Amino acid sequence: MIHTTHSIRVRYGETDPMKYVYYGNYAQYFEIGRVELFRNIGMAYDEIENQGIWLPVSDYKIKYIRPALYDQKLEIHTYIKKIPGVRIEFEYEIFNEQQVKITEASTTLFFLDAKTNKVIRCPDFLMKLIEEHWKE
Repeated sequence: MIHTTHSIRVRYGETDPMKYVYYGNYAQYFEIGRVELFRNIGMAYDEIENQGIWLPVSDYKIKYIRPALYDQKLEIHTYIKKIPGVRIEFEYEIFNEQQVKITEASTTLFFLDAKTNKVIRCPDFLMKLIEEHWKE
């Protein structure tokens, strides 16, 4: 398993009139979690793209437990719990400042060769980093 955390503060423009985070903005929070996880294991997301690999999202599930509010500091926990094949699955938990879990979600992405537009297995350069950072 790989597990990383990243903190963000809810910006005013991410909220609705009640000062709750608009539900559609959570996808951006999870993208931040994925990007930071890759950065944490030694590969910036744009470097993956520079290697000719796209990672489109094929599945997205979310459970809203409690609202996130304007100006709250949130902690995004991002996990990879399975060694990737042609797909890579991420799980997420978001906690508020009181360390109460407010959201849980998952996304599935697949590896796509940018030149051929074909689905491929996780490239060796990325698999090596994942295996180096894997903890049971």
